[in-house]
Amino acid sequence: MKKVMRFFPVAIFGLLLVLLTGCGEENLSALRPKGTGAEITFDMMMLSIYIMLGVFFVVAIIFTYVILKYRKRRGDEDIIPEQVEGNTTLEVIWTAIPILLLLILAIPTVLATFTLAAEEPQEGDDTLKVQVTAYQYWWDFNYPDLEFNTAQDLYIPVGEKVYFELTSKDVIHSFWIPALSGKMDTNPGLTNAMWIEAKEPGVYKGKCAELCGPSHALMDFRVIALEKDEFDVWANKMKTAESNPQSEVTQVGEDIFTQSCVSCHAVGEEGGNIGPNLTSFGDRETLAGFLDMTDENIADWIKDPQALKPANNMPGFKDQLSDDEINALVEYLKELKVNQ
Repeated sequence: MKKVMRFFPVAIFGLLLVLLTGCGEENLSALRPKGTGAEITFDMMMLSIYIMLGVFFVVAIIFTYVILKYRKRRGDEDIIPEQVEGNTTLEVIWTAIPILLLLILAIPTVLATFTLAAEEPQEGDDTLKVQVTAYQYWWDFNYPDLEFNTAQDLYIPVGEKVYFELTSKDVIHSFWIPALSGKMDTNPGLTNAMWIEAKEPGVYKGKCAELCGPSHALMDFRVIALEKDEFDVWANKMKTAESNPQSEVTQVGEDIFTQSCVSCHAVGEEGGNIGPNLTSFGDRETLAGFLDMTDENIADWIKDPQALKPANNMPGFKDQLSDDEINALVEYLKELKVNQ
């Protein structure tokens, strides 16, 4: 009994571990597919599980039968099962069955691989193209045909295949939206391609799936899937977006932004591309991919981003700007909206 009790905490811990692996955000699970690519991947996972379960139960039944059939009973002499060495029929059967199971798994896998392969849109094709560039630790999204950039929030139309070209500016990252599709690595100096199709409107969480440095776990982004007409409205607003301060405080904030931030960050077509594009900053629900978009968090980020997201490339301004200047900059950034 003591030996059994010794393993009880381990069993409880193991059970909790299994249960907790099922917890999490609905739109961050590959087991709740909301896109064509994710559905194909999910179907392949389920096919593999069904095959493994089938093999497990068959082996378990045979194992149980042998244990019961040939167990030694009190008073019985040793029972030696009939030997089947050299039985050609049995050897053919247990060789053919694994081959058949492999074929059942291999053929759908090959078909799925070809289905998921990305073909570059031809000239005149109206397929939406997005160029994804990964940085430590944020994401840049360029819409070359629409002629604008955004960052952290990726907007796509529902019910249409979106073609992605992916690369990295520093180290290897991996672009992954579990609810919509499988992952694809982003490699410095190389370009990979994939496509994504969202089946229904919603906000889906994306992550970097390749260990890329101290803040790898915080390299998140959002995918906002909109109906086609809503996406077109958003795209038209992004094309014409510009900074337009509405108060004296935000005018001060714009002046500070121009002096301290515009060399790295762009608003509309004005500014640098070292840091994320801030054209629609005020529409975002998260700051730096993982923080709630509150005045306090924005101010803390401006003061000391390293304390919140280690090893990112943004310098802190706590020694360069006063609290009033930081608050004015916060008010200006909150006004950078296109969805009004």
